[in-house]
Amino acid sequence: MKKRRDHHVQQRYDKERQRNVLAKPGVHQFCLVLDQLKPFFNPPKIFRSAEAFGATAVHLVNIGTFDPAPAKGSFRKVPAYFHDEFSSCYEQLIEEGYTLFLLDPKSTESLCRCDLPLKTAFILGHEEFGFSFDPADYPAIRSLNIPQFGSVQSLNVSIAASIVMYEYVRQQ
Repeated sequence: MKKRRDHHVQQRYDKERQRNVLAKPGVHQFCLVLDQLKPFFNPPKIFRSAEAFGATAVHLVNIGTFDPAPAKGSFRKVPAYFHDEFSSCYEQLIEEGYTLFLLDPKSTESLCRCDLPLKTAFILGHEEFGFSFDPADYPAIRSLNIPQFGSVQSLNVSIAASIVMYEYVRQQ
């Protein structure tokens, strides 16, 4: 049964990925970088929010097949770029003039006190393992935190993505 379900997920993913080549950038000039996230839960939900907030694109770094169904059609509407390693994503975004911000609960700079540039890229890492790269190797990347007041150390990555997209839209 699981093998059959996995086959259907792969078929849906392949079909939606082919449709994605026709996706048009949203009305805002921000993008998201999903760095080695668990493929089966958060990426489709982030695509759904990215489409709602008018993202230019979503970059996926080292993320495998995921079920596009929870994206409610948004995987075909928001341009997706696929990278095996973060370095190629970084080079593309820098060349396109983006300012990159990674989300880190330990950062001293708050999202709420940061003026976000028009061309902003938000980097979101794996909830347990963090980023696939050493941020020290990329000194141009700034880190931001989302203010939190409870005892939880971090938010679900799809929720964090929605918060940063909302703040970007609010500022623009």
